[in-house]
Amino acid sequence: MVQSLNLSGIANAFRVLLNPSLAMPHIIVDDIRHINFKHLKQQANIKAIGFDKDNCLTAPYVSTIHPPLKEAWKDCIETFSKEKVLIVSNSAGTKDDVDYKEAQKLEESLGVAVLRHDEKKPSGGQFLKEKLDPIPAEQTAFVGDRILTDVLFGNRNGNLTIWTRRVITEEGDNKAALIGSCVEWNTD
Repeated sequence: MVQSLNLSGIANAFRVLLNPSLAMPHIIVDDIRHINFKHLKQQANIKAIGFDKDNCLTAPYVSTIHPPLKEAWKDCIETFSKEKVLIVSNSAGTKDDVDYKEAQKLEESLGVAVLRHDEKKPSGGQFLKEKLDPIPAEQTAFVGDRILTDVLFGNRNGNLTIWTRRVITEEGDNKAALIGSCVEWNTD
C-alpha cells in the first residue's frame, strides 16, 4: 500500500509555530508496554483510547501486532473493551486504502475497529469524535509515535496524548515519514 502525500500534516505543522504546546504530549513512554491502562481508566477517567498503527502497534504497513507488544495490547483491550479501542491510521482506513482492504485485515488481526476517515492526521478529529460519541474528547486518550501527526491530532482534539518515542522499525516505512520523523526520534 502506498500513502499519498499528507498535505494536512504539512499545513498543520505551521500551527505548532503559532502554538508550540500543540506538539507537547501529556505522557511520553518508550512504547505501549509502558502505558498503565488501568491507571488511565481508573485514575485519569479515560473512557476510550485511539492508536496510530505504523510504528506504534505494528511495523510499517504490517497488519499484525509487533510481537513484543502483544501482552500490552491484550491488557489495553481487556481494560477498555474492544468497542472503546480504535485505530486511526494515515494508511489503513483512508482514501489510500482501496476498498478498505487494509483496514479489514487490521481489524481481523488486532480485534478492534479501524476508523474510516477522509482526512489524514493531524486533521480529521471530527471522525474520531463521531465514532466515539457520546464519550467526550477529554475522556479519550490518543497514542502515537509521531509528534506532528499523532500528538498534534490528539492535542487539537482535546485528547490526552501519549507519545511512544521508540519506533518499531524504520524498515519499510515511506521516505516522507522517515524524513519527517528524524527530528522527533532524536530524543536521547
